[in-house]
Amino acid sequence: MASLLGIFNDDNEEFYQKLAKENIKLGVKYKRFSKPPVFGKTILLRSNTVIYNDVVIGDDFKTGHNVVIRENTKIGDDVLIGTNTVIEGNCTIGSNVRIQSNVYIPTNSVIEDNVFIGPCACFTNDRYPVRVEYDLKGPQIRKGASVGANTTFLSNIEVGESAIVAAGAVVTRTVPSFYLAIGTPAKIKPLPEYLRVFNML
Repeated sequence: MASLLGIFNDDNEEFYQKLAKENIKLGVKYKRFSKPPVFGKTILLRSNTVIYNDVVIGDDFKTGHNVVIRENTKIGDDVLIGTNTVIEGNCTIGSNVRIQSNVYIPTNSVIEDNVFIGPCACFTNDRYPVRVEYDLKGPQIRKGASVGANTTFLSNIEVGESAIVAAGAVVTRTVPSFYLAIGTPAKIKPLPEYLRVFNML
C-alpha cells in the first residue's frame, strides 16, 4: 500500500483540482503530528467524503457521498461505505464488508470480515451518556453477521458469527453466533436452519 497523498504529491495538479471540485478532503489533521491516510489499489471516493490522517484502507474501496472516516481507523479489502455514514476514530473494519447509507459507527468499534450492515443502523459506545465516567466500548460485529435496517445497539454489544439482527431491533445484550435478534427490546432466538449460510456479498 502507499499513501495517496504521497503518490500524488505536488506535481499532480489535476488530481488536487478534482478533489477540490468534488469537495473531497483527504488527510484531515486532528493533532500536530499525524500521517496521511494510506490506500490500497482501486478506490472510488464520491463527493464530500472526508478521511482523517492515520487511516489505513485496503484494496477495492468505495464510498457513497458525505462519508466521514475519523483517525486511527483500519479498513480491509473490498469494502463499501454508503452515503452519509460516519465512522468515528479507533475503529477496525475487516474485508468484504458492506455498510449501507446513514449508519453511525462510534469510537472503538470492531467489524469483522463478511459483515453486512443495513441502512440507518445506529451503534453506541457510552452506557451512561455524559452522566458517569465510562470507558467507551463500541460494538463487536463478528464475521459473517448481518444487521438489518433501522437497528439500535446499546454500548459494548457483541453480535456473534453469522448471527442476524432483524430490521428495527433494539439490541440490549449479546447476540450469540448463529442466533437471531428480533423485536424491541430484541429477543434472542436460534437462527432458522435455512438462514445458517454465508453472506452472499
